[in-house]
Amino acid sequence: MNPTPQTPSLLLSEWASGATAASIPDRIRQIVKACVIDTIGVALAGSRTPMAGTVRHFAARNYPLGRVKVWGTENEVSALAAAFCNATASHALDFDDNCYAGFVHGSAVIVPAAIAIAQETGATGADLITAITVGAEGEYAVGAAAGQELYDKGWWTTGLLGPIGAGIAAGHLLKLDTHKMRACIGLAVTSAGGAKTCFGNDAKALLAGQASENGVRWAQMASNGASASDEPFTHPNGFAALHVDGTFNTAALNDLGRSWRLETPGIDIKKFPICLSSHAAVDIVTEIMAREGFSADDVEDVLCDVPPVVIANLKHAAPTTTREAQFSMEFAIAATLLFGTPGLDQLNLNVLESAAMRSMMKRVRMVSGPIWDAARRAAAPEGASVTISLRDGRRLSGYQSHALGTAFNPVPASYLRTKFLRCAEQAISEPSAQRLLLALEDLDADVPVSDLLNAAL
Repeated sequence: MNPTPQTPSLLLSEWASGATAASIPDRIRQIVKACVIDTIGVALAGSRTPMAGTVRHFAARNYPLGRVKVWGTENEVSALAAAFCNATASHALDFDDNCYAGFVHGSAVIVPAAIAIAQETGATGADLITAITVGAEGEYAVGAAAGQELYDKGWWTTGLLGPIGAGIAAGHLLKLDTHKMRACIGLAVTSAGGAKTCFGNDAKALLAGQASENGVRWAQMASNGASASDEPFTHPNGFAALHVDGTFNTAALNDLGRSWRLETPGIDIKKFPICLSSHAAVDIVTEIMAREGFSADDVEDVLCDVPPVVIANLKHAAPTTTREAQFSMEFAIAATLLFGTPGLDQLNLNVLESAAMRSMMKRVRMVSGPIWDAARRAAAPEGASVTISLRDGRRLSGYQSHALGTAFNPVPASYLRTKFLRCAEQAISEPSAQRLLLALEDLDADVPVSDLLNAAL
């Protein structure tokens, strides 16, 4: 009797349904806990954006009530609605984490889905950490199998791959067996989409919300017996054929549970609420200004030489909205020169429309020169070479392969606490933020998630 072929969907579903807490090393669980802390922090700040408010209003009108918290509010809704609301808030400020396996914002989609199901089912914090790990590793393995071509073609991979990670995490908490987990993955792959036309507008956060909600939906549907293609990745009309010209490296799924993409390439924790493609250039400008002691008024112009993907992502040279400003190298560098950082306080129309900002943005140019050959692009996917020309004739230059905060160039652990508190205090009181942080730092325990979060949120 011949063994069942190890197709991508079978490899993924067998591992996702069978993984246990004991099979996940403590160092990986610590990474996941940091992802949860960062995600809830940025979601609380994001909950105060107009887009998050619009989604809450929509959910109140169109979803049934439930017992899952909408973060930053007193509202309790269904798991579907909570995933939609909380994931939208998580990505509303573009301040959430990133992974280069798939070029995805993983946690913003996976964490809200998993917490929603954990609260609905009474799962513990330890159960939650395991489920998020399984969802993240599954999504990142698919991203690695598809390769960077998927992102380069114009797919917004967070929308495309996010339902897979969210569905696996939710399905693990629902205790789906291999057969039902495979159906969940099939539903997630078959239904997903997302184009990079969402950059610079509300669709980006909404697609993150939709991806999280759909992950919950497909896990619940699979739990109730819904079926889907057994092999959605390599089917003639499936994922690989439609999205990456038939290329899909199934070998990327063979090491699930043995090597960890949460560790390598790792998770990038963002320092600024703007597209990560601008962060390396911001770091260079910050370092040069601190070293040389000049002011914004001394700057004649700034030239940012960056990889082609950065040019593709940062399309708004003269942004007119704060969403566009988050995808503008010109805004990122001008805000750094004028304020020292492109932070939350700079994401408002008064700053964007000011004469000083408009004048400074006109002095920033972005190009992609010959230094960005294939080897350099692989070594520094969102790196930058920056030259600042001053009015006194000096030309000051710097290069950075990876921004501070990326897995390659991590920030100190204390930074995550500071970032969390600053973000959380946008929505809840300082004592509540402190209590919530302490609860999240003890998340990997046999205590129901609802008890941990309800005591603070």
